[in-house]
Amino acid sequence: MELDFDVVDLGPADHPEVGERAPDFTRPLVTDEYWADVSLSELVAEDDDPTVLVCHSMDGAFPATYAWNEIREREWHADATVVGLSISTPYAHKRLLDERELGDDYRLYSDPANGVAEAYGIVNDLDGMSGVAEPRPAVFVLDSDRTIEYAWVATEWPDFPDYDAVEAVIR
Repeated sequence: MELDFDVVDLGPADHPEVGERAPDFTRPLVTDEYWADVSLSELVAEDDDPTVLVCHSMDGAFPATYAWNEIREREWHADATVVGLSISTPYAHKRLLDERELGDDYRLYSDPANGVAEAYGIVNDLDGMSGVAEPRPAVFVLDSDRTIEYAWVATEWPDFPDYDAVEAVIR
């Protein structure tokens, strides 16, 4: 099969592991109606369900579109608080929420400077784009005190999590 893109080896990442506490951060959290600065610690404290932090490429890139379509179809929001994170602006996130029909079930953190990816050790420097980086594809499932119950970080691009494994943790 001929691919229209190159698979890129990202190598290992120095990310937080299962059993560790996820780094806290505050960024604009975009909903289908508005956005406001919200810390991760505030978000995970909202209810007793696990929180799934999905780090993804820029909105509009096929990996982000594919991942959010899969997450929506699997209805992860029924068993967890699901939140995305990328370098896309709040305006781009609003479009993604609308285009993917994610409604008020999902929210997206906007992190244009990629500081959260740096704190999590999952920076992906984009080939051919000097000074532009985004988070590697990654999924972290957190309990109510931000302890990581599941961690997956891509070692190549594009790559996608084992959706069944994530579901086993949140259900």
